[in-house]
Amino acid sequence: MTVRMSRRRAITVLAAAAGLPLLVRAGDAQARLYRWEGTTLGAPSSIQLYHSDETKARAAIADALAELARLEAMFSVYRADSVLSALNRHGRLDGAPAEFMELLGRAKALAEVSGGAYDPTIQPVWRLYLGHFTAAADDPAGPSAADLAAALALVDWRGIEIDAAGARVSLARPGMAVTLNSGAQGYITDKVAAVLRRHGFENMLVDMGEPRALSTKPDGSAWRIGISNPADPGKAITEIDVVDKAVSTSGGYGTVFDADGRFTHLIDPRTGRTAPAMLGVSVVAETAAVADGLSTAMLLVPKERRRDVLRAGGGLSAIYVTPDGVTATVTA
Repeated sequence: MTVRMSRRRAITVLAAAAGLPLLVRAGDAQARLYRWEGTTLGAPSSIQLYHSDETKARAAIADALAELARLEAMFSVYRADSVLSALNRHGRLDGAPAEFMELLGRAKALAEVSGGAYDPTIQPVWRLYLGHFTAAADDPAGPSAADLAAALALVDWRGIEIDAAGARVSLARPGMAVTLNSGAQGYITDKVAAVLRRHGFENMLVDMGEPRALSTKPDGSAWRIGISNPADPGKAITEIDVVDKAVSTSGGYGTVFDADGRFTHLIDPRTGRTAPAMLGVSVVAETAAVADGLSTAMLLVPKERRRDVLRAGGGLSAIYVTPDGVTATVTA
């Protein structure tokens, strides 16, 4: 049994060294760097913001974490008490929260513009792969063709029925299930950033699984984001400067099911085949929610459609990397 999991969105933040204490003086400026570290939907997360008032900074971070907890209770696919789990369990959801309806609507829209390369109803196939490779005597060749076909029959984003006026969501067929993992972390990043902005903060890097840079650092310099090496996700293979933008990275290396790395967690909804383990893509967009969903889609769309999908999905650029370095950059 081999299932190797690491952070799905493997971004190395180079703006500050790991392990910084909460309060760090930022050079000669009056502002100080306030840093929080934790997890969001299982992914390492952090907030870095600058301010001269410790009391205000701590109050803002407390409100941001309350928003994080509220949204995690909606979107977690692992928590039995989440809104998403209730939809998957019953195939129907009445009185759905506005945020849940919004993100699900975004997911459907991305599925359409990507031609189904991204599909939030891929969850039954994910469950199949996970169950197969965690079995006591798993077949290294992967799930059987019959089992894969049965799971794929439950995958169709068009089967998500949204009644916005009635705040109702339903799934067209029994056994269908939704995951919003490609989108929820970015969406939460944007919502947490909005809370901090309401407290008057501007210079910050918010990363709830997907980093979003708001303004610059107080000295006017950009936040620097490292794009992970697929062969060693803890190390950056290249770096980009980011101001008022978000970056999201997807790669098959985030979760590898088998010892040979043939089967990964990023699954093509049209075929059931998985993305290569040693290929990653980082998408830059105005918001983390847009970057998050697009990074999964961009890894699975054909090369000839990359620019069209990037543009239609609202992205700005996409950077493809292998362990050998940057292989392609696509701009909208």
